[in-house]
Amino acid sequence: MRNTNGSGWGHVPTAARTRDFSDQLSPEERIELESLRTSSYYPPATTLLVEQQVPDNVFFLLTGQVKISLNSSAGRRVILGMACPGETLGLASVFSGSRYDITAETVSPCMIASIACEAFLGFLRRHPSAYVNVARELCLECARACEQVRRLGLAVTASAKLARFLLDQCAVTPQTENGTRLFCALTHTEIGECIGVSRETVTRLFCDFRSRELLESRGSTLIISNRRALETYAGIE
Repeated sequence: MRNTNGSGWGHVPTAARTRDFSDQLSPEERIELESLRTSSYYPPATTLLVEQQVPDNVFFLLTGQVKISLNSSAGRRVILGMACPGETLGLASVFSGSRYDITAETVSPCMIASIACEAFLGFLRRHPSAYVNVARELCLECARACEQVRRLGLAVTASAKLARFLLDQCAVTPQTENGTRLFCALTHTEIGECIGVSRETVTRLFCDFRSRELLESRGSTLIISNRRALETYAGIE
């Protein structure tokens, strides 16, 4: 696991992602939506939207991952999570007419489709049934924010925060006979920005977790053989 700036976690769960925005649309609605989309390739570390920017597009993540964060004028950052294929970006701001309230940056090569704000809102006016899809996407954004508040606010100690973060990954990762294998390409700095602690604290905690045999690390892969032990150590009931 690298301890320098770089790409993001292989999967940071927000809510169960089983469909994209075009699901539950009629064939005709899908065709029209596709006709409005413009797809482009974005390399890693490309900023798609910035907080307080006037919305111009809704983005639809087709492949790759995008880091969602909140940033202060003093340079501090909190990572809310990773957007995965099927998710939309900037939808809440476009729908409400407010400025973007998040910053979104690619962490891997991405294919992203975009629709200009007015064209997207016109599509919704012509097809009111699509508002169900909008509601689902907004609920996903709310779930992401709630997970981050839970991680930062309800875990008392730094070890509990990191444990909750790792256990969140286990919840959506297939189990093997030897435990849960997590691909971790998030840096220690970025993990710290996810859980509200310093890079040094993250490094120290990983060393502690390994010494207590709560996890193993093999390059960018973490192996958690006993989730219950990790929960107990962190004081999670």
